[in-house]
Amino acid sequence: MPTITINNLEVRADAGMTILEAARAHNFKIPTLCHYPDLDIKSDCRICVVELIGQKGLVTACSTPVYEGMAVKINSPRALNARKAITEMILANHDAECTACVRNMNCELQRLAESTGIVKNRFESILEVKPVDKSNPSLVRNSNRCIKCGRCIDACKTIQGIGVLDIAGRGHDSDVTTAFGKALADVFCTYCGQCSAVCPVGAIMEKDSTDVVWEAIDHPDKHVIVQVAPAIRVSLGEELGLALGSIVTGKIVAALKMLGFSKVFDTNFTADLTIIEEGHELINRMKNGGKLPLITSCCPGWVRYAEHQYPDLLDNLSTCKSPQQMFGALAKTYYAQRENLNPKDIFVVSIMPCTAKKYEASRPEMSYNGQDPDVDAVLTTRELAKMIKQMGIEFENLREQKFDKPDEVTTGAAAIFGATGGVMEAALRSVKEILDERPLEQLEFDRVRGYEGIREAEVTIKGETVKVAVAHTLSQAKKIADDIRLGTSPYAFIEVMACPGGCVGGGGQPYGTTHEKSRERIQTIYQVDRLMKVRKSHDNAAVANLYSNYLGEPSGKLAHTLLHTKYTPR
Repeated sequence: MPTITINNLEVRADAGMTILEAARAHNFKIPTLCHYPDLDIKSDCRICVVELIGQKGLVTACSTPVYEGMAVKINSPRALNARKAITEMILANHDAECTACVRNMNCELQRLAESTGIVKNRFESILEVKPVDKSNPSLVRNSNRCIKCGRCIDACKTIQGIGVLDIAGRGHDSDVTTAFGKALADVFCTYCGQCSAVCPVGAIMEKDSTDVVWEAIDHPDKHVIVQVAPAIRVSLGEELGLALGSIVTGKIVAALKMLGFSKVFDTNFTADLTIIEEGHELINRMKNGGKLPLITSCCPGWVRYAEHQYPDLLDNLSTCKSPQQMFGALAKTYYAQRENLNPKDIFVVSIMPCTAKKYEASRPEMSYNGQDPDVDAVLTTRELAKMIKQMGIEFENLREQKFDKPDEVTTGAAAIFGATGGVMEAALRSVKEILDERPLEQLEFDRVRGYEGIREAEVTIKGETVKVAVAHTLSQAKKIADDIRLGTSPYAFIEVMACPGGCVGGGGQPYGTTHEKSRERIQTIYQVDRLMKVRKSHDNAAVANLYSNYLGEPSGKLAHTLLHTKYTPR
């Protein structure tokens, strides 16, 4: 542990630490811009420069390792002046209409300008205005706000293993762009939104649907209903000033009712339904020699990835729609009949942690009648928080309310859908108990829990050993898919989620989401599970009634028509 001096204070640092890490460990704040905890160190922006005593030039704190006897001045006049000048140069080539930006008051560049004391930029604007890319259903790219920090490039390459974005050109003419400057809709983008999650400004963001939802709510002839995904209840609170991982389920319901939604439902209800359908699909394939391994299909980023990169494996994907889309299909059919409503008057809104869910809702096959969408609009966690703020709702003071029936009846198995490994564990709870024909001795399947990129487990079902696997991030999914393609995969069932940590780390979650925060949310989701009275999907009485009164048998004709889908090689 080397001894170093920071601003004349002698401290100890762990071997291998950078100056930035050592400073933060001892409560010294060094500003950064291109640095992000879960991404590679680039030291591109130079904002974190500090002065080393005895060295002529300034060094970047994010990439310089500490050594015995090092003496650092974080806020020397040289360092402060350099940071201010660098920030001013970035601002000179940046669309600085902050009040028109989605990141206003929550922007890292804005905070940096304030901390460096910039009141008026000494440099004239050299911004050359470029067109904004709104070509796809999920994301918007505004190059005029891009500061070329490279975070989005890293997220796409390092986390997802795709590499849609890169730096083109040199110096002042450099630009973050796609191959040949194509629109995102014309390149292989999965719309996972990890680029938008790490962007420090508003250069990449979700396509905003709040105006569409407000218009529907205000329409006198529209019956507007909303569903809330499992991961939202452990993340929305952060976006509204509450502690990390706060469980805010009841407050979300209260807020949505105040916003004007006719009914507020829980996506957990159709998550349980997904497990029933997917579980029967797995049982049928195992019993009748069907295509194995069966791979989950509730993540639209993964589905798009498979359609583009692994079209030969599409028969391995479960034909089940995601819980979001099952809800939409039932809302326009079963719910419409039950409430005596015209399906065309029902407007279905989803609150999701995921930008790719916007793309999923726009897929042509996701339509109950072949014309109108099952889900009309998708809002991310961030968009819902925006609407709550617009209405002046004091979220932290809301009294909790319950979801509307029948969706108030859900299970712990559905809740853990929001965590990597959750769909697998929920499925195993049902499949194992149904096939073994006796109650589970242990509800938790700890081997599929965790944060490793790929986790595997062996489960004994009816005296036979069944191997299963869980992967999160597309770079890890690729490894499993390659093994299946080569015929070397030993698994019968595989869960894939595109985002780190699963839905809790989705591209539409609060800005600043890191692996550490995702782990905290996952633990909170397991707490939600433990607090539930019913913890297995097949024990959900409301889902059983749905089959008895409307759907018939699991995987039956009507269930297959409404709740299953097909995939297309692309």
